[in-house]
Amino acid sequence: MSETEVTTAPRPLLLADGRPALHAWSLDPALRHLNHGSFGAVPLAAQEHQQRVREEMESAPVVWFPALPQRLAEARVDLAAFLGAHPGDLALVPNASAGASVVFAGLERRHGGEIVVTDHGYGAVTMGAERLARRWGGRVRTATVPLDADEEQAYEAVAAELSDATDLVVVDQITSPTARRMPVERIGVETRRRGVPLLVDGAHAPGLIAAPLAGPACDFWVGNLHKWACAPRGTAALVARGPQRDALYPLIDSWGAEDPYPDRFDQQGTIDATGPLAAATAIGLVESTWGWPTARRYMDDLAGYAERTIGAALAGLTGFDGPVDVGMPVPGMRLVRLPEGLADSRIAADALRDRAAGELGVEAAFTSFDGIGYLRLSAHVYNTAEDYEYFAEHCVPIIGEWARAARAEKRHGAS
Repeated sequence: MSETEVTTAPRPLLLADGRPALHAWSLDPALRHLNHGSFGAVPLAAQEHQQRVREEMESAPVVWFPALPQRLAEARVDLAAFLGAHPGDLALVPNASAGASVVFAGLERRHGGEIVVTDHGYGAVTMGAERLARRWGGRVRTATVPLDADEEQAYEAVAAELSDATDLVVVDQITSPTARRMPVERIGVETRRRGVPLLVDGAHAPGLIAAPLAGPACDFWVGNLHKWACAPRGTAALVARGPQRDALYPLIDSWGAEDPYPDRFDQQGTIDATGPLAAATAIGLVESTWGWPTARRYMDDLAGYAERTIGAALAGLTGFDGPVDVGMPVPGMRLVRLPEGLADSRIAADALRDRAAGELGVEAAFTSFDGIGYLRLSAHVYNTAEDYEYFAEHCVPIIGEWARAARAEKRHGAS
């Protein structure tokens, strides 16, 4: 992340032919796309590649499906190189949550059946951990990590929940609701010392962090390729190291069930696996056009500029002047505090997301943490400073009106 404040707008990235980067995507020009971090956006080149292999599949399915495992094995080699993983450790899964579900299904209770998570965890993964704890007859212990906790404080909060009863620790590499890092490297050292498996949820890491598997000493890692790496959706990686990986099986039993890990994940009946086959095209587009280091630097500079621009526009409504301190920031993502009355729960945040898309013409991420609503900014190469200037000028005043109406409705309901 940039150490200096971004006060001037970064110059937009251009394609090799001089056109804006957005022309490499098929995003609706009638919308402002300010939420790459949720569902990603697939470049046209990758969409076209996926369509070609999909047509190949449909033209001769009896030829296609028996040959598919070998093609997926070759695709895994490219994806492993991008992530900094060994190909023999990487299995393809539909998304990070599916990868976490594979881990939950494969592990056995060894001690007290306790699972440690944090209050920043992705809700779907935490729900899976809770279901596993019920099956084990154990419980989930939630580490409370202050939003502004630094590395030491965040580590101590997680370590304080570990005990002889701990059977699994689940920690985000980059948190979804709060756009911050967790000290997965230090946590991994401690869990390894204790002999406790560690699952790192790296859903946001591929593309946003160079070689995200180079640091954490984890037993299991899951990450989405459809977010920052721009691969077609349905493309994610599960990386498992050590002997426990032999207990991991796909969520669907198929004819590859007796194959070793990770080969058994390459044969899943008649699912459409064209996304992973086109993933390298998406990754290669960014690399060949700008280079990933340049792309990451631009995304971070732009997110910093967006934070200052939108934050300044919201300051009069929130009384919160200055950036939100997330303790361990990440490149390309920022939080801006929303006015009181908005997004004070996950359900309210999702409703605000839908309303912004329908009434403001903006795809934006609204999140909630500890009862406070935030706008989560996530910039990609196709975004420009003008996107965020538009939001600050045209959308913030309306958001202020929504907040005042929500507070008035709440007061009326309480009277």
